[in-house]
Amino acid sequence: MTTNTIKADDLHAENMANDPAYREAYEQLEGEFSMIHALLEARTRANLTQAEVASRMGTTESAISRLESGRVKPSTRTLERYAQATGHRLQIRLEPTLAR
Repeated sequence: MTTNTIKADDLHAENMANDPAYREAYEQLEGEFSMIHALLEARTRANLTQAEVASRMGTTESAISRLESGRVKPSTRTLERYAQATGHRLQIRLEPTLAR
């Protein structure tokens, strides 16, 4: 028996191209996805584990896991502490949305 594996990136691309409801839902969450990506990128660039970031922030590894998974919406203060713990500077921007 042969098992076919579908890559998440391929499935996402297919849904973005063919499913308007999926695309709209994804676009509504784009800001959250961007923030999560930025957090993970900062930690990776700093070559730190979640435990090391947690220690530097004075919190728990599970709190960092929740933050990086998007399960919680962090305060600006938490984002500032995360940035400092990873050797980064927090920058927040407001960008105009595209007219529909």
